[in-house]
Amino acid sequence: MNSVSDDSTGSDETTRVWLVERTYSDDEQNIIILVYATPDGSQYLRKERSLTSFDDVRETTAAVDTDASHLGTVNDPEQRAQYAEAAQRMQDQHDPDEAV
Repeated sequence: MNSVSDDSTGSDETTRVWLVERTYSDDEQNIIILVYATPDGSQYLRKERSLTSFDDVRETTAAVDTDASHLGTVNDPEQRAQYAEAAQRMQDQHDPDEAV
């Protein structure tokens, strides 16, 4: 069983990240870009989801657990603060597996 860390230390097998951004791709049609971040905003996970049809219903959850090696580093202090604020808001308002 994998353990889950709510911080970005990467010391556990998986790290919980929270949805902080959802946008449509400028380059590709029917691509949604989901960005999840650690609670402190220092690391992120980017997921791209292709919409194959209007009936394509896949839930986006408030949080996901991911291998720490899949996380990128947020270098921009303003973006880090933005991600931390958004992650905190998601934690306060939603359960991790809740569809948002």
